[in-house]
Amino acid sequence: MMRVFLSTLALLAMAACAPEVPDSGAGVGFGSYESYAERQAAREAKLAGAALPAPTAVSTETLSGTAPLGGATALASAAPIGTAEALASTESAAAQDVAAATALALNSGRPVLDASPSNPAPAVVNAAGISEETNFDAVSAQRSIQDDAARRETLRSQYQVVQPTAVPTRNGASGPNIVDYALSTTHAVGTGMYSRLKLAAGQRYDRNCAKYPSADLAQQDFLLRGGPKTDRMGLDPDGDGFACSWDPSPFRRARSG
Repeated sequence: MMRVFLSTLALLAMAACAPEVPDSGAGVGFGSYESYAERQAAREAKLAGAALPAPTAVSTETLSGTAPLGGATALASAAPIGTAEALASTESAAAQDVAAATALALNSGRPVLDASPSNPAPAVVNAAGISEETNFDAVSAQRSIQDDAARRETLRSQYQVVQPTAVPTRNGASGPNIVDYALSTTHAVGTGMYSRLKLAAGQRYDRNCAKYPSADLAQQDFLLRGGPKTDRMGLDPDGDGFACSWDPSPFRRARSG
């Protein structure tokens, strides 16, 4: 009997320590759904019976180089707006005015072209400096047939014929011809054909070849100074008869064809 009593006492103590389970029907932090529905209905009724406040007036300041936004100003000075549809219409008109003024400013002050099919074609403005000779109406308005005849006579009197002249011929004193020299040789570049002094040949070659703008000019001067047999400036250290890495191969290929 004592054991049953103790067991009952222990169960009662455990029940007293258990936390109270909240009512899940009330919602989390919002109270009951019935109270929420009542507050929502009261709010809707209050909004339905109250008029919307008047919109803030749109500024009449103008963009640079544009006219005042008359459409938006007129809408701002109208009677208070009481419906959401009217407010949306006012905001849309004001946005269109701002867009039109911005496009006008970006278009160098010229009005924006409306590409509607119902609009007439824009007038074509002739740019300065472009000839209108193909436009008969424009030419007729500017001058007559007699004016054109006088103009042709003036141009004819100023016409000059330049007679062709003969091409000058070579007098033979222009120096050695490297093309003729290239075609007179058959050996490859680097083939020793003439004896050369090897004393400081590399230093003389680099120093003296650097004085010529091109290998063709170096070869011409090399032939003028006694080459290919004589190499006074050290332009042909390997003795192949070609100065400063000059190559006769392009001239040979041009002849063969």
